[in-house]
Amino acid sequence: MNPRYEYRALLACDIAGSAGRGERRLQEIRRVLRSALSDALGIADLNARDFAYVDTGDGCQLVAPAALSKARLLFPLLPELCSRIREHNRHAAADLRLRVRAAVHAGEIRLDPDGTVSGAPFEALARLLDSAPLRHATLAGTTGTPVAAILSHHFYEEAVGHGYEGLEADAFTAANVRVKEYAARAWLWYPGSPVGPRISSDRDAGAGEQLAEPEPRAVEQLVQAAGRGTVFAVHRGDQYIRHNDRG
Repeated sequence: MNPRYEYRALLACDIAGSAGRGERRLQEIRRVLRSALSDALGIADLNARDFAYVDTGDGCQLVAPAALSKARLLFPLLPELCSRIREHNRHAAADLRLRVRAAVHAGEIRLDPDGTVSGAPFEALARLLDSAPLRHATLAGTTGTPVAAILSHHFYEEAVGHGYEGLEADAFTAANVRVKEYAARAWLWYPGSPVGPRISSDRDAGAGEQLAEPEPRAVEQLVQAAGRGTVFAVHRGDQYIRHNDRG
């Protein structure tokens, strides 16, 4: 049999700060991630067995089935995954807590008869996962965020831009990604800008105005220290700062 090429949606997850924990702890946090992802898929009414699963050592890549709508890789999957990682962290010892980076992309990939997958979309996915904006977003808040995700501009346009139910463009923040030879616009999501429909207000209703597309923000604008406070969310140019009580 010859390899075939198909357009697929891709999701990659990586455990931030996994190095140096030792083999036993690494295997435990890998188990936690896989369990949380499986549970989140179930809540999102997705069958994990329909996805090709690629173990990457301290994370994974999921190849979605061909017919799956891209929007279903975002909502409610991302909030559900975040909820499960947050719940684990609430009860886990410090060396078993997780912060997860996630990247989402789509494109034509190669599927070989032996089940292996490859292609240029995986290269873009890896660059997004390793990007500075996503790494900084993972550090948002006083103790880091359970899950921070980044979408390629292509994925954002086809999933969020089409206005699917449950997705609100205001929940995503534009950012410039530059990793090695890869340079592109992308879109960040993390707690503080939850994926989900915005509750409309009287001011929004009938406003009749089309908002301009937000400009990408530099990494230091996305997440930065401000004295003893930490920027943990960015919305429409506003920076929300949580102040620590520590001296």
